[in-house]
Amino acid sequence: MTSQLSYVRTTTDGPWGTYLSQVDRVVPYLGELARWVETLKRPKRALIVDVPIELDNGEVAHFEGFRVQHNMSRGPGKGGVRYHPDVTLEEVMALAAWMSIKNAAVNLPYGGAKGGIRVDPAKLSHKELERITRRYTSEIGIIIGPHSDIPAPDVNTNPQIMAWMMDTYSMNTGTTATGVVTGKPIHLGGSLGRVKATGRGVFVTGREAARRLSLDLSGARVAVQGFGNVGGAAAELFNQAGARIIAAQDHTGSIFNESGFDMADLMAHVKASGGVGGFKGGEVMGNEEFWDVKCDILIPAALESQITAARAKRITARLVLEGANGPTVPQADDILAERGILVVPDVICNAGGVTVSYFEWVQDFSSFFWTEDEINLRLDKIMMGALKKIWDTADRHKITLRTATFAVACERILTARKERGLYP
Repeated sequence: MTSQLSYVRTTTDGPWGTYLSQVDRVVPYLGELARWVETLKRPKRALIVDVPIELDNGEVAHFEGFRVQHNMSRGPGKGGVRYHPDVTLEEVMALAAWMSIKNAAVNLPYGGAKGGIRVDPAKLSHKELERITRRYTSEIGIIIGPHSDIPAPDVNTNPQIMAWMMDTYSMNTGTTATGVVTGKPIHLGGSLGRVKATGRGVFVTGREAARRLSLDLSGARVAVQGFGNVGGAAAELFNQAGARIIAAQDHTGSIFNESGFDMADLMAHVKASGGVGGFKGGEVMGNEEFWDVKCDILIPAALESQITAARAKRITARLVLEGANGPTVPQADDILAERGILVVPDVICNAGGVTVSYFEWVQDFSSFFWTEDEINLRLDKIMMGALKKIWDTADRHKITLRTATFAVACERILTARKERGLYP
């Protein structure tokens, strides 16, 4: 593991390289806190675990799992768990680091963490999925807990998986610990509004950014990459505000309709088939053609590193809302800025999910639960307040919203690090 960590501290490629580049750009705005910036360039703790399970056919299979705690100066670790065949330590480190920034940007009392298993969950049966979840939870149980590190859903994980994680941790500790994970089913201590919270955050920050650009959402053309809980929920809210969703892309294909999709029909199709591919209310287009679609708002809500330098030169949108984590590489960021395209970065744009996860965690401790209207009102207030501070910082220093978000977040994290001091 030491050699892997040594490599990812120096590499300039991939998600971790993107994160390091983003930190380097914010150093000039940290003042005396820059002394502590190396704190942000390495994780506090990285755990690699073997996850052996018995398959339904009787064979024993081994999978590699990870849990990374990047920084916990401001509170317990917080971040999701993803199941994907491309999960690596380097990717999980970057995602954990972005969680540190995201939680600080919206001023939640959390540090950053992330987890994952390198597996294709589509190839597992329901029982195999339960076994791998429970074994993984047992393996990382030495570092997670309601007051130390709280996992949540991410790519290819859901409330059922969170229920298994909560139950496994609870059985191993001898108490029902509902607060060990968030994103749980409602009747097991989950929060109303959690499923669509990330997409709602994308919409709220996008609505505020559109106002700054004098971009009328009524009739605005929107293209969405990734049509799950984030992209789909954001698309529905933009459509309700009068926008037309004219292009959509996910792992099943890319579709286009200049007049705008019938969102009720599209969402029903996605729910039934698992993706946008094959939807009769739009015409099929090539996956690369998606980046050439003439639109006002682009929402990348799939995986990281989707907006490359080459694609950034082709994007026509006035506004990019990062629903995914790390969808834009640094070179593409510069190109979009030069072209006058406003980017609302992931570390504030998609922070709605972790904000409502915080609400869930608080409700679990008090055993007092809020209505969905109360959740949404609190979420909107926090997101709008956080974005205003970031925008004021960007205006004051004449920097991009991404660098401003990192400036606000890094100042909070490093102030906590400085005030806590070093022990021993």
